[in-house]
Amino acid sequence: MCSILAGAFALGLSHNPTRRDPARQAAASTPTDPAQAVAADHPPSTATDTPPEPSPTPSPDEPTYPPLPPEEGGPFGSRMTTGSREVALTFDDGPDPRYTPQALALLREYDVKATFCLVGTNVTQYPELVREIVEDGHTLCNHSWSHDIGLGARAESTIWTDLYLTNEAIRDAVPGARIAYYRQPGGNWTSSVVAVARDLGMTPLHWTVDPQDWTLPGAGSIAATVTADTLPGDIVLLHDAGGNREGTVQALRTILPNLARRFYLDALPTRSSEPS
Repeated sequence: MCSILAGAFALGLSHNPTRRDPARQAAASTPTDPAQAVAADHPPSTATDTPPEPSPTPSPDEPTYPPLPPEEGGPFGSRMTTGSREVALTFDDGPDPRYTPQALALLREYDVKATFCLVGTNVTQYPELVREIVEDGHTLCNHSWSHDIGLGARAESTIWTDLYLTNEAIRDAVPGARIAYYRQPGGNWTSSVVAVARDLGMTPLHWTVDPQDWTLPGAGSIAATVTADTLPGDIVLLHDAGGNREGTVQALRTILPNLARRFYLDALPTRSSEPS
């Protein structure tokens, strides 16, 4: 078993992406100062919950698939594109009892599959929504236990416990769930958090298109940014929790039919090869 795993328990699709404008490529990379780091996702969570101690004997992942290979240009090798011409919509910070069901209903209406990046504390409160996400055929992504934007700078054993226990909370809601991706809150990637995510079998997941819906710019602005900026292979960052997401839900009524006419929209793949 890997050194990170041992330490924690001692304590208790490579491809050539679409050619882009250099300015746009830079805007999609990791923020360079603390203020921008927060703005890349949304203000830090006020949750004070810390993950419980891991159980002495972890349940095995079901099954073990290797993460996708690092992507050139992504922060610390995180994935910024789908690896194909498909476009992926991703929703962060849920599940949320008000906005997640609305997002799911609209995705159903337009027959679109997406990827949901889940926060552990929300998963424990609303496990029925995690089950609904899976029943609708969407892909699951770990988004940390309590949206700690500074997680990547902590000890590797702390990072491992946070990500592992978030996965366990998701699997408590949906036994045997395949959690193929990890997205770092705030886009604050570090080599440590990328290494731990990959060690746990998850592909580090960044994004290409960010309408900054957490700033509440309004449905029109959110929709305009996504529909104008999206290119084949892009990963779009949206939120279904973490604040007032009414604008995002309303924007989906424009985004979904617009992108569906121009691209093939699908959830990110949950496996890259046969089980290891």
